[in-house]
Amino acid sequence: MLVAGTLFPVMGGFAKLLGQDYSSFQISWARAFGHIIFLSALFLPRMGLSLFRSRRPGLQLFRSAMLFTSNLNFFFAIKFIPLGKAAAISLAAPLIVAALAWPMLGERTTRARVIALLVGFVGVVVVIRPGTALFHWASVFVVISATAYGVYQILTRRIAGIDTPETSALFSAFVGGFGMLLVLPFVWQTPASLLDVGLFIGVGIFGALGHYCVAHAFGYAPANVLSPFQYFQLLGSVTVGWLLFAEFPDVTTWIGAAVIVGSGLYTGWSQTGKRAARPGGGTRG
Repeated sequence: MLVAGTLFPVMGGFAKLLGQDYSSFQISWARAFGHIIFLSALFLPRMGLSLFRSRRPGLQLFRSAMLFTSNLNFFFAIKFIPLGKAAAISLAAPLIVAALAWPMLGERTTRARVIALLVGFVGVVVVIRPGTALFHWASVFVVISATAYGVYQILTRRIAGIDTPETSALFSAFVGGFGMLLVLPFVWQTPASLLDVGLFIGVGIFGALGHYCVAHAFGYAPANVLSPFQYFQLLGSVTVGWLLFAEFPDVTTWIGAAVIVGSGLYTGWSQTGKRAARPGGGTRG
């Protein structure tokens, strides 16, 4: 999860650079199709056609649709708001995972964790600042992105142990890679330079490697334990935003992010403590 949290900010930086000249739909397609090509080249020689065999193809495609929804909304939003602020709002994803882990995965929660989740969502409101002059409508698209990504992580946990991480990582891009072919002719713009071609390829490769890491991670631990580790992504996003776009989050954004991170860390820590105290408690594979 920490490796994924390093790769995703670089992908986001590339997408923001491309977003200055290209449609979010084209960037999302490149992200997904490059993902498919790269992982196919990486795993087909070893796994053969078994790479494409899933025991739960319907669940995999729904999971892929959630990831595509998340990416499309995020890539659109970062055209208008700083990368660090978008990353701070995206920290709501682990809170969404924790909220959904009980009804969708049967990972029970407690009253203290529910309170922590509510506090975390207050932190999201602090970052977005609705009703003030600093509110930007694009922040809403990051909230949609975070929600879809939270559902994606829940489904990744459900599919872990049913399909291999390689198959899950490949399937996660199918909806964006193949479904977007219907829309691509209407938004296509030929890359203007070799640098842009490299950025399009990089979006796919960094995204593919990141989600392969996520698929592996969810095979070893519960969703609400692993999800807080993606908070590491905030530091990477702030660094990339500063280096590429001279952006740096303001004080209020840091305060809201700290509230979100604190809430998520408590939720993950409390679940870990519960598992450690349970005799013979192990991870589901």
